[in-house]
Amino acid sequence: MSETMQRDTKSSGRVALVTGASSGFGLLTSVELARNGYTVFATMRDITRRGELDEAAREAGVEVRVLRLDVTDEASISSAVDEALRSAGRIDVLVNNAGYTLDGYFEDVSSAELREQFETNFFGLAAVTRAVLPAMRQRGEGTLINVSSLSGRHPGPGYSAYCASKAAVSALSESLREELAPFGIHVVLVEPGGYTGTNILRRNRRLPALALNPASPYHPMTQALEAEMQGLAARPKGNPREVALAIVEAANDPRAWPRRELKAK
Repeated sequence: MSETMQRDTKSSGRVALVTGASSGFGLLTSVELARNGYTVFATMRDITRRGELDEAAREAGVEVRVLRLDVTDEASISSAVDEALRSAGRIDVLVNNAGYTLDGYFEDVSSAELREQFETNFFGLAAVTRAVLPAMRQRGEGTLINVSSLSGRHPGPGYSAYCASKAAVSALSESLREELAPFGIHVVLVEPGGYTGTNILRRNRRLPALALNPASPYHPMTQALEAEMQGLAARPKGNPREVALAIVEAANDPRAWPRRELKAK
């Protein structure tokens, strides 16, 4: 349930719901949307991890409303979406950002680990979208912004499960753009890549259980990959706020570009 339900927003500005807002792109996007006058429902699986978001919002002089939303739990999704609609009267913009990276070579990834990667990165996104669409369709307007990854367009070795899940997000987004256009709903695909200044390399990475087993034929390659990732985390690349600002731009004018690739420099 919301931690801040202090005022009715039915007659105020545009309303955005952001998933995966406890850190990284989701946190930055929530704050930037609030700076731009949006009523923001910043959602996360565990609201005890809201401290970083609250601090960023205070520093920016804005308010965000925190809701618990686990993208793998349909009851949690329904509760959060219903509360946002009850409080604000509508959801103008949905930012599907929640996700994590499963590193590791394909043979080291179990079927359960592969499914879990897709449950969060793809099926979770689809479930939140499905929950929000009816209200948007009834109003005849709305914007979906799906945060995918350049890894979905340009996959590489050592994180095949993640690349596949993001490729699925990109494909779904391209299809939904055509399906939802007759209802006045815009779909924007944002594909960042190489941003190591977010918490994704520290908090949102996982390794399959077999990856650390010296008996795995991929163990030497996994060790090399881990060393590379640690090096990247120690030398942040790119300003992740660029991604948040691009998402805000898409929210304000979704017709400007339906897909945007953002490569860290």
